[in-house]
Amino acid sequence: MKHNLTPLKRFGQNYLVDKNIINKIIDTFNPCPDDLVIEIGPGTGALTKQLFHKVKNFTAIEIDNRVIDNLKLEMPELKIINQDFLETDLHNIIPNNRARVIGNIPYNITSSILFKLIENREIVADALLMTQYEVAKRITAQKGTKDYGILSVIINYFAETELCFEISPNVFYPKPNVWSAIVKINFQKFDQLTTDTELFIKVVKASFGNRRKTLKNSLRNSIFKNIDIDSLKFPLSNRAEELTIEEFVELTNQIKRLMNG
Repeated sequence: MKHNLTPLKRFGQNYLVDKNIINKIIDTFNPCPDDLVIEIGPGTGALTKQLFHKVKNFTAIEIDNRVIDNLKLEMPELKIINQDFLETDLHNIIPNNRARVIGNIPYNITSSILFKLIENREIVADALLMTQYEVAKRITAQKGTKDYGILSVIINYFAETELCFEISPNVFYPKPNVWSAIVKINFQKFDQLTTDTELFIKVVKASFGNRRKTLKNSLRNSIFKNIDIDSLKFPLSNRAEELTIEEFVELTNQIKRLMNG
């Protein structure tokens, strides 16, 4: 029997209840029948019900086993995996072509989800995610702005990002205390910037480690403190937020050469 569910705080659940916003999200996602689509956290199925009929190959990943019976009642054919998305091996779901990901994701694990998508970029073509508005601004920020930071640099190294539209708290149950936004992340761009990606992520994190300090000071206070920072042919008096992604790549390549001696 269908029952009303209380969203659980520990899963960061806020159910989307506004039809117009649901339709707007689906239109922005623009699914094609042949797309392989994965939904993170279907909840009560606001997006699921729309997508299930539009694509042939659809999988929902849901940690909360309370909602699965309800979803199965309405969509008996629905392929649903009762698991934490962060612990799901996407290679088991995505056999031979790249998947598209969509989700109203728990705001407390947004960064972890983004990094998992980056790690799986060879099998994930793009993602349309609902995140906290403040995080959406950080994902899509340009250099020199206050929102530009670790997340902006790393995600935009691997993908093209776009903040599609903002969403009021009034369209959710329960109402969150914050505004939300829909962000598009497209991994179709090929890695035209070549560098050691693991080292690149470490360099970006170290550079922003002391946000108000120069690169020289930030790097000296980081895991790179034992290399000869002064010998880098790089404007180390700049601050991290003044660097383009290309400049972070150049800094990474120089640090790698130093480390390899």
